[in-house]
Amino acid sequence: MTGVASDLIRRGAPQGCQPFERFLLTRPNFAALREALAQEPTLALLSLWAEPAMVHAAFLDEGDGGLLLASCPAEGSYPALSPARPGAVRFERAIRDLFGLVAEDAVDLRPWLDHGRWPGAAPMAAKPPRDPPSPLQPSFLPIEGEGWHQIPVGPVHAGVIEPGHFRFTVQGELVVRLEQLLGYTHKGTLALMAGKSPRAAARFAARISGDSTVAHSLAFALAAESATGTAAPPRAVLLRAAMLELERIANHVGDWGFVCNDAAFAYPHARCGVLRERVLRANAAAFGHRLMMDVVIPGGLSRDITPGAEGPILAALALIEAEMPALLTIYDSHASLQDRVVGTGILPPDLCARFAAGGHVGRASGRAFDARRALPHAPYDHVTLDMPVLSEGDVDARVRIRTAEIPASIALVRQLLAALEPGEVHAPLPQKGGEGIAAVEAFRGEVLTWMALDDGGLIRAVFPRDASWLQWPLLEAAIEGNIVADFPLCNKSFNCSYSGVDL
Repeated sequence: MTGVASDLIRRGAPQGCQPFERFLLTRPNFAALREALAQEPTLALLSLWAEPAMVHAAFLDEGDGGLLLASCPAEGSYPALSPARPGAVRFERAIRDLFGLVAEDAVDLRPWLDHGRWPGAAPMAAKPPRDPPSPLQPSFLPIEGEGWHQIPVGPVHAGVIEPGHFRFTVQGELVVRLEQLLGYTHKGTLALMAGKSPRAAARFAARISGDSTVAHSLAFALAAESATGTAAPPRAVLLRAAMLELERIANHVGDWGFVCNDAAFAYPHARCGVLRERVLRANAAAFGHRLMMDVVIPGGLSRDITPGAEGPILAALALIEAEMPALLTIYDSHASLQDRVVGTGILPPDLCARFAAGGHVGRASGRAFDARRALPHAPYDHVTLDMPVLSEGDVDARVRIRTAEIPASIALVRQLLAALEPGEVHAPLPQKGGEGIAAVEAFRGEVLTWMALDDGGLIRAVFPRDASWLQWPLLEAAIEGNIVADFPLCNKSFNCSYSGVDL
């Protein structure tokens, strides 16, 4: 990894993060990093987070691979990265709301998580303000011109889904701008984790986003294991990967059906719902929970797979495998459905690359990144994975990435279950200080979790970054120029997590 920005980061003081080093930069050097990033476009910003007096950033070299972490002291403010990396915008807004740290020269510093209903401002700051905060009103970008009107949607929606507000600016039926306002599911997760042992805090990681409970739990566990130098037992490693792939299969199958349903085509939705339900029931039989919540913990697993439960899992996967060809034929052969999904909600590859979007969103728009291959953890470092990549960037491409990943994950689950051997499923974590970071490929993209432990083994600071942080802004771009009625299709084809970014 060489370049102006990456070289500047490496000149900082190493801080001992595992397995990827974090470098502490002086404030002037962190300010110079913004200009250096413009000269090194392959250094992608993956995450930006804070402690009460420190800001951290995680970068990925798109060419050589590997993470590079940079930190900057922040006494009330720090140099913004958003002028060089647009994906930093919402991180900077959240940091200001939570820690009171202001990004200097930032592109956008409107409130993000704080809707003016908290009892105090900047609750995680070193010295939170004593004065009660002033009531806030949602602030949206100004609009110029004639012939437009606005459609406010949410935060309460017609379906049983997470809350989020969408402000559409339209001319006739065409959407000319979409703005999102999230934060309605803010739970204080970061503060709840702080001061607890990784084992005690794992419960909060499992509830960051329910559809990715395995992925978030695994990223959290791997970060804790890296920080303490702990290795999970081989049997637990294989089972954790099998659970991760089962989670991916269930979500991809379910979302495929929901996209069809949003195009008023009910049959695939009904069949996909049946197939997803079979996987969830097999999960419950094998791991005691339909979503496999609270099973993956630091050090391994909280329980072993139920004896004989491999049978229901393999039967559910065989059913999906048997029905997929017919469902794909139906999907391809109905002109009314293809008319709704092909060419709708296009995300251009260059914009996708600027935001370093991962998962099916990135791979449908030409960004060939999968954390299982680029940043592999065991057992993916010994597994061959096919990674489909398309460049069309529309709803159809995002569906086809999902449908291509389903059989690959089915084959991988079979391989992992077949390789199981008797043994322990948990190793205790030592009570010691350390710092670790981990990347796990969830069904919607990579989860990146950083954790710092104090000398007693308690969490000093932690930040779990869901892939949705970098995908939500791109949904705003993808809907522009489409009709309002196509928003449900675009939204479900992305399927970003509200809870995953509200923390």
